[in-house]
Amino acid sequence: MSIQGAVPTPVVPLLLHGLAKNWWLFLIRGIAAVVFGVLSFAWPGLTLVTLVLLYGAFALVDGASALLAAIMGKVSPTPRWWLAVIGILGIVAGVVTFIWPGLIALILLIFIAGWSIASGVFQIVGAIQLRKHIDNEWLLILSGALSIAFGVVLFLMPGAGALALIWLIASYAIVFGILTIAFSLRLRKHRDLEM
Repeated sequence: MSIQGAVPTPVVPLLLHGLAKNWWLFLIRGIAAVVFGVLSFAWPGLTLVTLVLLYGAFALVDGASALLAAIMGKVSPTPRWWLAVIGILGIVAGVVTFIWPGLIALILLIFIAGWSIASGVFQIVGAIQLRKHIDNEWLLILSGALSIAFGVVLFLMPGAGALALIWLIASYAIVFGILTIAFSLRLRKHRDLEM
């Protein structure tokens, strides 16, 4: 673990330790995002309702993985609230899409955009907490910034065609997934470090 600067606070190394022990949950999040993106591109004749259901499955897996990482990384007094918030938002997003799969496109856009922006903000918060304790925290920051940018684009372009929307969502999911996989592999390097 590369620690830069003065004496580190004990909380952030505990956070890194807890996350690194469960690096595989971030790997699952990344793989789920890439699979979602690839399926969105590859599925011929993908309808908006099918995309909603596919997104719901991704959001549930992503949310459950993030929430599980927050719970399993429990090393008191580690601040994992940002990861728990990402998890809860993902689970809620997934459940809502399964309850109302026939949502009109504008409501779906606003919902996905809001989730994406909130998730991105909390990813950046988490990366800032870890920045002095891990190398390449920029992967999580970039992933968060990408999520925010994606959400803003969805808010600004609500009238985009369904095909353009599918391609935009698929592209975002693949890039987000690759960045999350890269971050998980960086975390894995820290899993055996002693506190």
